[in-house]
Amino acid sequence: MHEAESRVKRILIALLLVLAGAHEPVAAATDLQERKAAIEATAQLLESRYVDADRGKVLARELRNERDAPWVSAGSGTDFAAALTRRLRGTSGDGHFKVDFREHGAAAADESTFGAAEFEKFYGKAVNHGFEQVRRFEGNIGYLDLRVFAPPSMGADMAVAAMTLLAESSALIIDLRRNGGGDGAMALFLAGYLLDGPVQMSGIYDRPSDTLTPAATPVWVPGRRFGAGKPVYVLISRKTFSAAEAFAYDLQALKRATVVGEPSGGGAHPFEYRKIGEHFMLSLPEARSVNPITGKDWEGVGVIPDVRVDAERALDEALKLARGS
Repeated sequence: MHEAESRVKRILIALLLVLAGAHEPVAAATDLQERKAAIEATAQLLESRYVDADRGKVLARELRNERDAPWVSAGSGTDFAAALTRRLRGTSGDGHFKVDFREHGAAAADESTFGAAEFEKFYGKAVNHGFEQVRRFEGNIGYLDLRVFAPPSMGADMAVAAMTLLAESSALIIDLRRNGGGDGAMALFLAGYLLDGPVQMSGIYDRPSDTLTPAATPVWVPGRRFGAGKPVYVLISRKTFSAAEAFAYDLQALKRATVVGEPSGGGAHPFEYRKIGEHFMLSLPEARSVNPITGKDWEGVGVIPDVRVDAERALDEALKLARGS
């Protein structure tokens, strides 16, 4: 009897192992199927919505040719998202491409917008809405270290407080060396404190709608303006990107600021969030910036400093310039 029970147990264990093995390929196939579908969805979006229509067709063709490449099936969902991001950036040179893996699924409501959690993560209390430091250096030189451009709905009151504190400075240094971008509306709002009245800044050309939307600084800003008559120095580095580059580029084109540091990251293509699978979201560059003075943007080349120095030395150099030494 004992031997019979032992035989039954062995049979059951073997059966369970077979069933477990049978499920693994099904799970893997389902995962691979979703990844290939994400590649095809990305290719279709590249053809229909990527800012550079001709380049989008080329990128789509190259991506479809890699559907059976080893990187598609390798690793976790996060690994696949990172690999697809590298492929898109590497072949396009466009740093705004990004694929995110969402473990619990990408809700339909997230298709073209950030969720509340993402807003809080990137712009919220943990980063103080981007306002890292406000101070005065010897010689009445104001200094603002800004790490991200938060949406005005989240950080406008802090911007007003910071710019009011800096308004009476004889010169102002705005440090964007660690600023990767953010909301362009905040960039326009802050630029309003450095100018007298509304001024045209870089507009946005949207490829899907084939429209150019102009942009300008506000007619009025709360608190005190620094104004248009005193020196402004903007510090940049290779990490300066997107909206932070727009801020520096536009003020430089207006000859309102002296840009100091290293050429910036070179991202002038605003993006939208597009769902490409149950668990994958694509940051897709669908537009480009167009400056009204230069008629161009900084995509791929970055903002070129007026005073080129290593990023680590940029603050010291700006202080020397502000003090006239």
